[in-house]
Amino acid sequence: MKKLLSSVLISSALFSSIAFVSAPVLAQDLAVLEKAARAEGAVNSVGMPDSWANWKDTWQDLSAHYGLKHSDTDMSSAQEIAKFAAEKQNASADIGDVGAAFGPIAVQKGVTQPYKPTTWEQVPDWAKDKDGHWALAYTGSIAFIIDKQQVKEIPHSWADLLKGNYVVTIGDVNSASQAVSGVLAANFALGGDEKNLKPALEFFGKLAKAGRLGVTDPVISNIEKGEVQVGVVWDFNGLNYRDKINKDRFEVLIPSDGSVISGYTTIINKYAKNPNAAKLAREYIFSDAGQINLARGYARPIRAQYITLPDDVKAKLLPEEQYKSVRPIADGEAWDKTVKTLPRQWQEHVIINMKQ
Repeated sequence: MKKLLSSVLISSALFSSIAFVSAPVLAQDLAVLEKAARAEGAVNSVGMPDSWANWKDTWQDLSAHYGLKHSDTDMSSAQEIAKFAAEKQNASADIGDVGAAFGPIAVQKGVTQPYKPTTWEQVPDWAKDKDGHWALAYTGSIAFIIDKQQVKEIPHSWADLLKGNYVVTIGDVNSASQAVSGVLAANFALGGDEKNLKPALEFFGKLAKAGRLGVTDPVISNIEKGEVQVGVVWDFNGLNYRDKINKDRFEVLIPSDGSVISGYTTIINKYAKNPNAAKLAREYIFSDAGQINLARGYARPIRAQYITLPDDVKAKLLPEEQYKSVRPIADGEAWDKTVKTLPRQWQEHVIINMKQ
């Protein structure tokens, strides 16, 4: 039974779900944070649209319980960091959501400010920055979304993709964390690691040479229009798109020969106009209610072992057996370095083979 912080009366919608941790934020500090956030009255995000990982419910909760107005501009992880850096004191965004590989990059660029939510100790060490600049709120594994109206022989592995005659759409590896992780997932399946991307580059080079590689981002709009035959996406995106468009039309699966599990982290803009609202948003995202909201969007909460998902939410997720060949990044430092060289390597080994 979780003990509740009770020294000061605070909003039960958020804080009734917060457990004691080794160095808890005091309830009075949370009350001060809430008061400051209410005074700011708004939280503006980037890369956190309603359709991604069910951010919609979290924004609605923050509005209903704390009076925070919200707006979002959808963009890639790299674009978010560039925006924070370019706008500086003229910041139009308070908080963003970036892929795991981009959290350390944002810190290096000096565009973040730290905040450790009350449930900090329940976040695994591999999934957070020791100083609180970033922490994964949810994980995803790279999956395929297959349009069965166009693809009759369903591919179940990366190896199967080479045998088909359909286009495989991965997205833009220059800016989208989903696409970058798709490359690593293929690399793991093909025998590579965080340092050596040669297997994946050769694989995608072959698809490019055959005219079978798509580099536009596989998003719900072009998937619905039939512009994506097989998309390389996060499992939570694939399941969400499938159910929103037509559950019977699409197959979503984890490639059997290997994939990667990673995740996304909020980053709070160093120059945020509404910094307290951004911190309160992060606090809520890591609460039980916020974590269940993410699971409703098919994402796997980082605090999964500490919360009980409702049965209807569990039913949204892929079966556990699909994840038997999924692995996390083992050498984060090496991967951080490789990510920086990927755009050049992708250009030299993949894009050069694209048919004009």
